[in-house]
Amino acid sequence: MSRSKFVVLAAFGLFGLVFLAFDHSPVTVKGRSFAAVPSSPTGVNASDGDYVNKIGVMWNAVRGATTYRVFRSTSNDPNTATEIGSTAANYFFDTTAATSTNYFYWVRAENSSGNSELSSADQGLRANGVIVPGPQVPLEPPVSPTANPVTAAKATLGKVLFWDEQLSSTRTVSCGTCHRPAEGGSDPRTVIGDIMARNPGPDGILNTDDDIFGSPGVPRSNASGNYIGAPIFGLRPQVTNRKSPTYLNTAYEPIGLFWDGRAENIFRDPLSNAVILNDRGSLESQSVGPPLSPVEMAHNGRDWVDAAARMNGVKPLALAWNIPQSLQEWIGGRTYPELFEEAFGTPEVTPARIALAIATHERTLFSDRTPFDRWAAQIEPLTPQEESGRQVFINNQCAACHDGALMTDHIFHNIGVRPTADDPGRGAVTQNPEDNGKFRTPILRNVELRGPYMHNGRFATLEDVVAFYNRGGDHNAPNIDRQLIRPLGLSPQQQADLVAFLKRPLTDVRVRDELPPFDRPKLYTESNRVPVISGTGRAGTGGLTPNAVAIEPPLLGNPSFTVAVGQSLASSSATLVIASADPGVGSSIPASGDFHRSTVTLNPAGQGSVSIAIPNTPSLIGRTFYGRWYVVDPVAANGFAVSRLFTFTIFGEAQAKPAFMDFDGDRRTDVSIFRPGLGEWWIQRSSNESTVAFQFGQGTDKLVPADFTGDGKTDVGLWRESTGQWFILRSEDLSFYAFPFGTAGDIPAPGDFDGDGKADPALFRPSAGLWFIQLSSGGFRTENFGLPGDKPIVADYDNDGSSDIAIFRANGPFGAEWWINRSSSGVIAFQFGLSTDKAVPADYTGDGKADIALWRPSNGFWYVLRSEDFSYYAFPFGLNGDIPVAGDYDGDGKADPAVFRTSQSIWYINRSSGGLGVVPFGLSGDAPLPAAYIP
Repeated sequence: MSRSKFVVLAAFGLFGLVFLAFDHSPVTVKGRSFAAVPSSPTGVNASDGDYVNKIGVMWNAVRGATTYRVFRSTSNDPNTATEIGSTAANYFFDTTAATSTNYFYWVRAENSSGNSELSSADQGLRANGVIVPGPQVPLEPPVSPTANPVTAAKATLGKVLFWDEQLSSTRTVSCGTCHRPAEGGSDPRTVIGDIMARNPGPDGILNTDDDIFGSPGVPRSNASGNYIGAPIFGLRPQVTNRKSPTYLNTAYEPIGLFWDGRAENIFRDPLSNAVILNDRGSLESQSVGPPLSPVEMAHNGRDWVDAAARMNGVKPLALAWNIPQSLQEWIGGRTYPELFEEAFGTPEVTPARIALAIATHERTLFSDRTPFDRWAAQIEPLTPQEESGRQVFINNQCAACHDGALMTDHIFHNIGVRPTADDPGRGAVTQNPEDNGKFRTPILRNVELRGPYMHNGRFATLEDVVAFYNRGGDHNAPNIDRQLIRPLGLSPQQQADLVAFLKRPLTDVRVRDELPPFDRPKLYTESNRVPVISGTGRAGTGGLTPNAVAIEPPLLGNPSFTVAVGQSLASSSATLVIASADPGVGSSIPASGDFHRSTVTLNPAGQGSVSIAIPNTPSLIGRTFYGRWYVVDPVAANGFAVSRLFTFTIFGEAQAKPAFMDFDGDRRTDVSIFRPGLGEWWIQRSSNESTVAFQFGQGTDKLVPADFTGDGKTDVGLWRESTGQWFILRSEDLSFYAFPFGTAGDIPAPGDFDGDGKADPALFRPSAGLWFIQLSSGGFRTENFGLPGDKPIVADYDNDGSSDIAIFRANGPFGAEWWINRSSSGVIAFQFGLSTDKAVPADYTGDGKADIALWRPSNGFWYVLRSEDFSYYAFPFGLNGDIPVAGDYDGDGKADPAVFRTSQSIWYINRSSGGLGVVPFGLSGDAPLPAAYIP
């Protein structure tokens, strides 16, 4: 806990009355947020002898920081450090450092609320050397558009978006799927000869000379998620008609991106067409293309309204794994709107902002620490073979097109890779026949990593490329410059030397090894979570076995998990069965499947698919299911053909269940209170330690905070007994709605009784022992469960994703009794506790089930009955007069025992993964919100 946090909270009781208007009506909603002081930067790294004119300093983005200030000293003593500059980005170049002097660097994060402590130091060194003017010089950082400057927050948001496969319609392709750092910014899946990477080329026929090796994209599909089959590719992912170029160092391109330069420098809003960037906007223009391409990432007819809406509602990087720690910490459990708010100032997730963020991320990926850069600054020499290869490069006019620090002229050329008629290239953009067959000269940095080569992926190795140039190209055209593309007559040794120059000297090891800033998350498609096809089926017409297709992520809550079948009898009936065990080949089509069963009519090509919604039920996590297609076919044995088996295991975070009293959606309980005298709500958001306050309601209202809207955040809510009115303040936009439900004497007890992710308004009427529940999924439920004097204790006791009706009977014949009507496994009852105990059910053991638990005011002891085996444990925590406020304050999936000490206005939290937390928050007389439902 930072020192500044205590300062802010100590003043809490004073400033609370300054800005709140004292209107007790729920119609008036007033609020204000307070930004937290940022934490100290981590990952500080200073360059060691990589530059002769500067020292580069980089660090991880800090959540909430708007400025970073850099300090330097010649000793490892922060007290001697002096400021040398500031930046909004998370990198800085010190051009004032003396040569051959060791310096220590510290970075401080700042925002409007204050400054962090200095980071840990890292040592850096400016090398001794000199840059000789000429065509081959070290690389300098790119220039950003004035209207889209680099900030650490925006670049980090762009990095999250770049690697999020949820940006594609099928949730299987991200920008990074086709652009990996370790492959030089290109696609490792592009393998010559691999059918999954083969495009038939302009003749439309596979395995002919004009075939192209590109990137697998998505199966052809429609807006419903169903696959519709594509010529050549059928139901498998389609393949692009060009090989993926590198995305590294593309911020330097002055003309436009893609192989043909069609991404213009002027960037326009994808929705309004208004100009956002007048110049240097190629990266932004390029980034809006693939998400709408029906080959690369999109369903047919997809638009940016649909794509942006998808990202607005998903959890950032929900499909990724092995996410860099720095990226995890910056995300911090936040939603995309919250990330956009930090990067852009407001939470709107728009197509233009997605492009601006991704482009900003790409502008930070300049690979300027290669052996070639050190050679050009005379820091270190090339090897004799590499130097010989450099001479071959110069003497044979390779530098005519591949010149400068990037080794490109940024111009388009026809070099005779294929006949011009195959692909017009730049000519399709300019409509000038002189440009037909021309493609952009690629940047040669990191070129050894990104084979195969050329726009059509024709050559597997750099040796093949050099041999191509040595023979003067393979095809002729009027616009080929024959002064450059001509037989070179290089000896085998010269060719080998040239290849040696193109390899190690041009490779930045940070790119090769995916080190910051080129580090990345691993993708779903790289994981063992992808469904597996195995075993045998039963053949039908033509001796063909129906081909099951299952590639999409079986993510908990995925609204569209599509499974398809092809290679079957045209226009036949096909039944999909998915169950907890292999439904088998058998002699009859299974009549049921405990996960899914449906029947479709196949199209004339013998193809069909079903889009399944995977329930957002946490108990499904880790469960494996097995599926087959059964296709009616009179030729097959028993009258139906059967596909091979596909197997998948549902995955998602164990913490997928929302945390109790989590107002900011980071899966952690927030320290929060209600001040009855003024109808004020005060919430300290655990995601960024900022405080937000609202005036909403009256002091006599019953508190019913819960996630009524299903966005993963607890909504401010209350129930007015005098009128039976519910008032809910939506967390999404702070609008509110009200409705009548209940009468005097009822006890509000909301919960997610239908398992749809939204809290349902509910009431327990003790006088009649009746429950009344308004289900958010539709309908009304009434149930008799309980007796007069009982208290409701709603929770999910069986981990099925639905809240269970339950009561605490303080005055049972032999002590306190617990009666629980489990939604998946029936009624269970326990005698546990005394009549004076406080019932505090929660999941203290982390198994997904609420444990029966109580707190005894007389001795401050907690007693927990484990849901796993009904054993119990006890421990002291708290004093008489405290209020128990258990919740998951550290986000580890386990409830933490906690108390609010009213006499001191201090929260004491026994965190299961973080030790004791002591938080001053509130005033005497405040009602802590985590105690809102304690009977």
